[in-house]
Amino acid sequence: MTFQAVPMTVDQATAILKWTYPPPYDFYNMETSEEAYAELLDGSYQAVIDQAQLVGFFCTGRSAQVPAGRPLGLYADDHLDIGLGRHPELTGQGTGFTFCSFVLYTAKSQTSLPLRLTVASFNERAIHLYEQLGFRQQSTFSSAHATFLVMTHSHT
Repeated sequence: MTFQAVPMTVDQATAILKWTYPPPYDFYNMETSEEAYAELLDGSYQAVIDQAQLVGFFCTGRSAQVPAGRPLGLYADDHLDIGLGRHPELTGQGTGFTFCSFVLYTAKSQTSLPLRLTVASFNERAIHLYEQLGFRQQSTFSSAHATFLVMTHSHT
């Protein structure tokens, strides 16, 4: 796998918005809307390609935060928030560590801050992977849709 991070294009955003995940991961399906396009194309998202194929994406900053966590003070400016997604056909195949390692390396190269991510608590597969990559749970909170873990990573 030779991953490359590139600025998100309209065609890539369209493809991502059409991705459908099986239950319980259908929680991550996105609605196609002007707002969704605007967010994916606001400059905070990068597409991840492998041999010219779209395999995932990641975002940084406010786009990576779950809005329900903001009023709780869980997103202080002492970390860079990251969020990521994989093509549904590529999940659960044992390649997540390599993909996430690439995303972490790329994000770390863009900041001196430690990294933070937020993951739905039911997503045990992702939580296990993030722990393998050095993330540790810092807090939890709930929204109307799910309970979330906020995890941080030291910048080493």
